[in-house]
Amino acid sequence: MKGFIEWFRPNARIKRWIFLILVGIILACYGISTIIVSEELEIAQLLLIILSFIIGFTCIVLGIVFMQKRTMEMLIESTDSRVKNNRKHININSLIFNKKIYSEGPKIVVIGSGNGLETVVKGLKQYTDNITAVVTVSSYGNMKKENINSMPIEDIKNTVIALARDEELASKLMSYKYKSGDLKDISFSDLYFATMQDLSKDFTEAIANSNEIFNIIGRVLPITNDEMRICAELENGMIIEEKDEIKKVVYDKITKINRVFISPPNCRATPDVVQAIKEADCIVIGPGSLYTNVIPNLLVNGVYKAMKDSKAIKIYVSNIMTEPGQTDNYTLSDHIKAIIEHTGKNVMDYCIYDTGEIIPEYIKRYNLKGSELVAQDVAKARTLGVRLLQRDLACIENGYIRHNSDLVAKAISELICDDLKYRDKQSDPQYMLLKSKLDYEKQFNKIKNKPKKKRKTNENKKERKSKFLSKYGKRIEAMRNTEEVKLKNREILQNENKDKEEEFIEKFIEKVEQNKKK
Repeated sequence: MKGFIEWFRPNARIKRWIFLILVGIILACYGISTIIVSEELEIAQLLLIILSFIIGFTCIVLGIVFMQKRTMEMLIESTDSRVKNNRKHININSLIFNKKIYSEGPKIVVIGSGNGLETVVKGLKQYTDNITAVVTVSSYGNMKKENINSMPIEDIKNTVIALARDEELASKLMSYKYKSGDLKDISFSDLYFATMQDLSKDFTEAIANSNEIFNIIGRVLPITNDEMRICAELENGMIIEEKDEIKKVVYDKITKINRVFISPPNCRATPDVVQAIKEADCIVIGPGSLYTNVIPNLLVNGVYKAMKDSKAIKIYVSNIMTEPGQTDNYTLSDHIKAIIEHTGKNVMDYCIYDTGEIIPEYIKRYNLKGSELVAQDVAKARTLGVRLLQRDLACIENGYIRHNSDLVAKAISELICDDLKYRDKQSDPQYMLLKSKLDYEKQFNKIKNKPKKKRKTNENKKERKSKFLSKYGKRIEAMRNTEEVKLKNREILQNENKDKEEEFIEKFIEKVEQNKKK
C-alpha cells in the first residue's frame, strides 16, 4: 500500500500515465457500450466506435509501457546516489542506460591520498563502477591497537565516504564522535576500523569487508600491509624520517627536498593492488602532495613494475598551486620530472593541467601563505616525453582553490575514449557506452546553458513605449511636473492674497468704528 501511494507523491511523474490508461479504458468502454446499446449502426457510428477502440487501446498500451519504464527509473533512482545527489543534472530518462554504462565502464585505478584522491574518485563514479582507489598508509607498521587514534585510517575513511552511494549518510556516520562515557571524543570511524582489523587477518581484508558493508562504488585498497614510513633527504643532506615533519623542517630550514624514500625499502604492494593495476584500462596519479602522497605510492615494491607492464593509459593530474615546504617555486615540468626521477620512464602517458584562469583575489590569499600558481612551462614539459592536455579544472570551494571533481573526471573519460579510438576499439561496448555518456552530457549542458528567450506577455505590450516617448518622455514628464508646481504656487499665492485682503478689511472696519466713537 505504501509503495502504491509513492506513485502519487509530487514529482513522481507517473500520475500522467495512470491518467492516460484511464482515458484509454473510458474510450474502449464507450465503444463497447455503444455496440451493446445500439440496435442498428450507421457507417459514421461504426467508424467512431473503431476510432475510439484504436485510440483507447493505444492509450492503454502506451500508459502501461511508460508506467513500467517510470517504475524501473524510480527503482534505480532510489538505489543510486548518483541520481539522488545530482537530480538537477541528470536526465531521468537515461537512468537505465546509465546503469549499463556504470557496470560496463572502464577499469580505473586512482593512486594517491588526501583531498586529491577524494576529488578524482568522486567525479569518476559518475562514469563507472569499476574504480579502485589505492591509498597511502604511512607508519602502518608502527601503529598500536591499544591506541585507536594512531591508526592510519583518515585517508581511507575519506575515500570510503567519497565512493559511498549515499555520501551524506556515510559522512555523518564516519565523522560521529561519542559525547560521553569511556568512548568520549572517539569517532565512530576509529572504533569501527579497530574492530574490523581485529576481525580480519590483515588491514587489506578489513578495508575490503568495509567496502561491502558500506556498499561503496568500486573499492578502496591500502598500498601495502607492511610497515611503511615516508622519509625525505633534503638538499643540505639532512634526513627526515617522519612524514609529518617533512613540510615543517623544509619550510623552517629554507631548503628543498632532494628525494623521498620509504623505510624499510623492501615493503611490498598488496596482491590486490598489483592485480588491479595489471587489469586496469586507465591509471590516474594525483593530484595531491607530491612528495608525501603521490610519489611514495610509486616507490612500493611491485607498483612501478606493474604500471610499466600495464597496457593501461597512464594519466597524471597536476596540482594547481605549489605547496609550501614541498614544491616551492615548482613548475609543471618540475612536478613531472620529480615523478620520473623517483620511478623511471613509462609511468605516465599524459599530464592534465589547469588553465590557471583563477580570480586573482584567491591567488593573493595563497601567496600570503607562501603558495603560488604552478607555472606552465609547456615547452620544457614536452621534452620529458609526456603528452600535455590543458583543461579548465579549478573551482573555488569554501574559499579554497580546488580541483573540480566533475571536470577532472570528464577530462579523464575523454582521454580514455580517445585512447580506445586510437587503438581501433570503436566497436568495443566500453567505448560506445562511454562515448554516448560524454555526448549526452555535452548535449545536455548545451541545453542547460542555452539562454532562455523572454516571452512576450500582454503586460510587456502595455509597458512598451514608442520611440518618441522613450526619447522625450522624461522631458515631457518634467514639463508636466513644472506646470503642476506652477499651478500649486498660484493657488498658494491666491490664498495668501485672500487672507491679506480679509485682514486689511478687518483692520479698516476697526479704524472706522474707533473714529465713530471719538
